Amino acid sequence: MATPDALRLLALLCLVVPAAAIDLRTRRIPNRLTAAGAVAAILLTAASDPAVLPERLLAALGTGGVLLLAAVANPEGMGLGDVKLTAAIALLLGPPVALALLIALTSAAVAGTARAARGATSWRTTTVPLAPFLALGALAAFAAT
Repeated sequence: MATPDALRLLALLCLVVPAAAIDLRTRRIPNRLTAAGAVAAILLTAASDPAVLPERLLAALGTGGVLLLAAVANPEGMGLGDVKLTAAIALLLGPPVALALLIALTSAAVAGTARAARGATSWRTTTVPLAPFLALGALAAFAAT
């Protein structure tokens, strides 16, 4: 029988791998993917350790809220799909989502700066799809816990 952590990792992979691939190709993250990830996370948590559900919901509200502010402040730089993906990741990770977000934003900033340095465009207007970096951060944070 699979352990709760193995099931959370499987759910995380089923969420972030397609999100990253789709975001790289289309620069969008489908609502049905983030919604399915959020529902799976809530069901897995409720079934395996319902006591941590409130902290995971707070983590989702906190990180989703922070990225929502960024998306509202600069809609060209970040979309609502990134916000919803981050919230779904938080439902799977709980508080370690802070580490995931730190890794994701740092690596995205490095990639954007490198792209601008190669002459693609100015660093102020360079955008990169965020989902691959959110996937990296989520998997790294999961491995660290």
